[in-house]
Amino acid sequence: MTFDVTIPVLNEEATLKQQVGILHRFLTENYPDRSQWKIIIADNGSTDRTRELAKELETIYPEVRLLTVPKKGVGLALKHSWGRSEADIVGYMDLDLATDLRHFPEAYSALADQGCDFVYATRLHPRSRVIGRTLKREISSRGFNWLLKAYLGVKFSDGMCGFKFLKREAYLKLSDRGAQNDGWFFSTELLITAEWLKLKVFELPVTWTDDAASSKVRIIPLAKRYWQDMKAIKKKR
Repeated sequence: MTFDVTIPVLNEEATLKQQVGILHRFLTENYPDRSQWKIIIADNGSTDRTRELAKELETIYPEVRLLTVPKKGVGLALKHSWGRSEADIVGYMDLDLATDLRHFPEAYSALADQGCDFVYATRLHPRSRVIGRTLKREISSRGFNWLLKAYLGVKFSDGMCGFKFLKREAYLKLSDRGAQNDGWFFSTELLITAEWLKLKVFELPVTWTDDAASSKVRIIPLAKRYWQDMKAIKKKR
């Protein structure tokens, strides 16, 4: 099955070339037929040299594409990328590659060989390994996922991990049924909707390394937005 790996970016000039190079080497080694895959750099509002560097990467690697999104929003970036994709599988990972890349073949196999519709990485499974995470971020993550279960009645363990892949036909179904958030909540909204529609969802325990120094996440403002988003999706149901 063909697949597109989307990396949403915002002002990532410091690490873009290095991280995309790491991902490209990994995919080349594991999927040597380069016609099978693409890396989509979805830039949504960078004001530094991110777009310039992404264009350079396009010339270095034929499998890399730059997608310019008109305004900020992780969900908006993913929707623009996946809505234009012709691949069998679409998905995304964060540029910091916090989720160990060795888990990608597991995700691919679940979709291509095991009949799953959706794969999500979890840091909260007993077999998962989390490295370098601060107590503050650990408590906030567990609290958010507890709230998802209590308020929305979902059963998945980790809605926020930035490593999710799904069949494009499943994405189109989820999009049609209301997964439309433009912000960070979009990937969680997809997972919620997939569970409610009883799609075959695969939970993937992962090794995950926190990069708190480069994180753009601000916990309190994000928590407020997420609470509003949770109330909105509950109404949609």
